Amino acid sequence: MYTANAYNAYKTNSINYASKEQLLLMLVDGAVKFVKIGRQAIVDKNIKEAHENIIKAENIFYELMATLDVSKAGDWGQSLMSVYDFIVRRLVYANIKKDVKIIDEVIPLIENVKDAWNKAYKVSVGMNK
Repeated sequence: MYTANAYNAYKTNSINYASKEQLLLMLVDGAVKFVKIGRQAIVDKNIKEAHENIIKAENIFYELMATLDVSKAGDWGQSLMSVYDFIVRRLVYANIKKDVKIIDEVIPLIENVKDAWNKAYKVSVGMNK
């Protein structure tokens, strides 16, 4: 019981005191996790769990899209917005069809987004030292 409470307090503090860059990394980590859970739920024929987790991943990408300032980001920002949009559209379709093949197509894209943001974060942290 104490361990669970300590972990929840740690997790809450991690989120409350994270930089916006760290929050972005948490979001994309969450998207990977939720899509993989959703995929397994499709395999297990657990439609409710699949739907809920795929929706969580979709919502993360909607949030990323809403917070991406394309006017300041230039061409790379527009390219990133296109990737986010493609991921969301494929997740929606996968969720409607409960299609593992579509999820398998999207997981590497989401992992690439995660890897790119991780690399960008490491570069920015290195530049600020």
